[in-house]
Amino acid sequence: MLVTSDLQPELSQSSVRTTMAEGGEEESEVFEITDFTTASEWERFVARIEEVINEWKLANLAPGPPLLKGELSTGEWEDRSEVVTFADVRFGMTLHRLKEKQQVQTPGDMEEEDCQPQAIQDLLAMENDFPPRAHCLCRWFGVRSFVVLAPGGHSDSIQSESKASLLLSSISIAVNNTGCSVPVFVQTQQKWRRMYQGVCEGGGLRTNYDMVHLKRIPPQYDHLAGLLDVFKSKIACPLPALPPVTVSVRFTYILSDWTQSAWTQEPPDFDIPYGGNVGGAEFGKLPFGALEDPVSELHLSTTWPCLSEEMIVDNSVYSDLDPLQAPQWSVRVRMTDNPQCLLGDYLSEFVKICHSLESTDQLLGGLVLDDDDKDPSRDVSAALQRLTEPSPLPLPTISDVVSNMKTRTKFRRKEAPIGGELLNMILQFLFPDAALEGFPRAEKPSTEQGGEKQDTAEYKETYRQYKSSPEGSLVYQLALCMCVVNSNHGGLRAVAHLWQEFVLEMRYRWENNYSIPGLPEGSPDMSACLLLQKLQMLNCCIQRKTAREARMKEAANQQASAAAAVQDKPARGSTSAGSDGWDVEDSDEEFFECETEMEMETEENIASNSDADSAQNNTLPKGKVASNSQPSNDRTNMHKSESAVSFKDTVTSQPEGRLKQCGDLCLLDSSEPLYIPITQEPGPMTEDMLEQHAEVLAKLGTSAEGAHLRARMQSACLLSDMEAFKAANPACKLEDFVRWYSPRDWIEEPLTDETGQRVLKGELSPRMRIPGNMWCEVWDSARPVPARKQKRLFDDTKEAEKVLHFLAALRPAQVALQLTPMLVHAAILRVEEEGETSPPALATMLAQIQARASKVLRAPNMDAQKCEDLMELVRQVTLVETVIARARSLRAKFNTEKARSDDGAQELERFVSSLLEQPEVKVIGAGRGPAGTVIHKLFATAQKVTTLRYCTKGCSLL
Repeated sequence: MLVTSDLQPELSQSSVRTTMAEGGEEESEVFEITDFTTASEWERFVARIEEVINEWKLANLAPGPPLLKGELSTGEWEDRSEVVTFADVRFGMTLHRLKEKQQVQTPGDMEEEDCQPQAIQDLLAMENDFPPRAHCLCRWFGVRSFVVLAPGGHSDSIQSESKASLLLSSISIAVNNTGCSVPVFVQTQQKWRRMYQGVCEGGGLRTNYDMVHLKRIPPQYDHLAGLLDVFKSKIACPLPALPPVTVSVRFTYILSDWTQSAWTQEPPDFDIPYGGNVGGAEFGKLPFGALEDPVSELHLSTTWPCLSEEMIVDNSVYSDLDPLQAPQWSVRVRMTDNPQCLLGDYLSEFVKICHSLESTDQLLGGLVLDDDDKDPSRDVSAALQRLTEPSPLPLPTISDVVSNMKTRTKFRRKEAPIGGELLNMILQFLFPDAALEGFPRAEKPSTEQGGEKQDTAEYKETYRQYKSSPEGSLVYQLALCMCVVNSNHGGLRAVAHLWQEFVLEMRYRWENNYSIPGLPEGSPDMSACLLLQKLQMLNCCIQRKTAREARMKEAANQQASAAAAVQDKPARGSTSAGSDGWDVEDSDEEFFECETEMEMETEENIASNSDADSAQNNTLPKGKVASNSQPSNDRTNMHKSESAVSFKDTVTSQPEGRLKQCGDLCLLDSSEPLYIPITQEPGPMTEDMLEQHAEVLAKLGTSAEGAHLRARMQSACLLSDMEAFKAANPACKLEDFVRWYSPRDWIEEPLTDETGQRVLKGELSPRMRIPGNMWCEVWDSARPVPARKQKRLFDDTKEAEKVLHFLAALRPAQVALQLTPMLVHAAILRVEEEGETSPPALATMLAQIQARASKVLRAPNMDAQKCEDLMELVRQVTLVETVIARARSLRAKFNTEKARSDDGAQELERFVSSLLEQPEVKVIGAGRGPAGTVIHKLFATAQKVTTLRYCTKGCSLL
């Protein structure tokens, strides 16, 4: 009996057969019918391959145009990838295709070309037999489009033949189902072996791509005759006589022994102190070049293209294939991967210390002796106390100064990061004025050492775009020294040591009135780095302090001369003093800022001398004898109220502080000429000071009170100029000041007077007549005080101490960050200097580096992203250095400078430049051209050296 049951379609059907056995017992047999409509893992794998092929539109492709010569190397390739899965194994499916231009084909052409797939046509074409740069499958089989199926993981590989056969079968099914004529390859074995098996079907043809790796070539296949036998046996043509086979032959020779070539890196100069390293680590110049040969191998390929087998003989006995007679020579060079370069190493090591968090005290605290700490002049924290304490004016001799141009920090013996001799040499390099006669001022600052280059607008724009400093300036040289010290003489601790010495030198020069050499003249340059601005500010303070103390000294000498003259005459001061002993005569002390005792006395003497010059018979004015005889009373009554001072100013209307007459202008209320006053110079500011000032003004808000206070803060210089103008022109008014200070706010119109004559009548501009105008308020509050008696707008002592505190508070990492713009600037200049004869592509790379450096170095804040940008910039500089080192190495190997003729030298130069830019370069003239002759000599020399080595080894064994 047969019983069946209908189940769901996706389930399998089952059957039960029942029979009668002997003895009357029933026996049953149960069997199952499998439903093959359910897809298996393998079927899903094949379906996925078909899906990808259709997605990439590889089915039924029309053949493209014939390939041009060299198109496989020069053309643009595109890659597309997808992931396919077989069970739990992931495979990567990648399409490599040469981009082609769209061309319209006629139906006749299509029918004719349908007989052969595109891959077969490319395989038979001989124009691209040896592409210099292409995928390995493209070089071996000449295909322009192919698909590779490879295991997804880096460590996965297809080792067994059964797995490879399964994958090839799956590919064959997918290719047949979709009508794909593009070759598909499966990568087998380890990936480094580059073993592939593939299949291509189309036009009624099936092509199998196979490979074999042999450790040793069998002797019978070590020549062309044996290879032709293999080729003919694989074809298995049934014809009795095969047509001649066309072959293209290429032999490649590798040269890796460069022992006889010149070494391109400069040898160490042992005559220079501490110059025993390769690369010449001079303090004023960054090292440059590769420490190893950047060219590792030279590959010479000799080619015989498209030869009939009947034209040549190459067997185990005789060969016509002589490399020197080959019609085509081509050369490619293999470069050393990431060669060690000096400039790149120095820059990268210096940028790395920007991440450090250690302070100078943490790095050097345990090495400084206690005696040095007891010196109050070295204590930065006591700077404010020294501002209020009187100190004698130091006047050291030249010999003292020269002896002081040495290390100012005492370390325990043999523990200092930088030795004393080396440190003194660095300091003398940074401050060359110490060794010049007439120190402290050198004849020429170091910024002028660059000659005319320093004055060109292009050069100034170069360092300004990097936020750097001029080449040869003190900050520029300091950056170079720091870089060399960091790499060769102790690392971060040596940087901290040198910076500490530099800060102490700055304080020494400030306290002893010695100008800092190697800095641009004038106020701080906002386009330069902040460190240069700070040193320029300190230099301005030193110059103003020196000028002020020079005036003080001159006034003291004049006072001594006047006192000596008074002693020879009867004293008249006692009859002119008031009841309290204080002279009611005009005294210059009343307008003085209380700074130091010496300053007040000196300014008083200057005023006395000016009054004495204006008096008759050169006699001293009344009160000066009293001031000399009663200094205590003068000091007690020096601080008068402003009302009393203003009253005295109005009473004593003697003009003071005149510079010169202002053209033909006269005062409006009198016929007296208008004089230009001597004014105070505005105080210089650095960019951080401007930012702080702007921040303070912004915090005042937009209220009326805040706006008024903001205007008052910004009118300090205006008040000083108004007071100086009033002192120089006692009968003046605001209109007179505006005519000199802001001529555009004085509007003149021609009018006709009572007599009929045309005259000019002037008045203030509308903005000056606005009620509550700040100029009017400042004018009303201004007193007639000459500039020499005013409170200083720029306190050089205070600003100098701020600069010194800023320098002393910097950590070594912050110092390195401040010096990085100069270091990058120096590196770019060094690359430009060394790359003058490099290939044209180097100019593009340099332009990219300059653009990136300008963007990175002008970033306001230091963060992790900027550090990464700096490292990327260093990597670009290293790449350019490597390119230049490769060019030098090739020029040295080909002896471009020793060519027999100019034409030969130019040919070799073009050949070397092409080797740097192209993957493979043809040798013009093959073995008979200039480059071919040099290459032949290189191989012959290497062969002689190898033969000599084997001969020497054999003799030693005997």
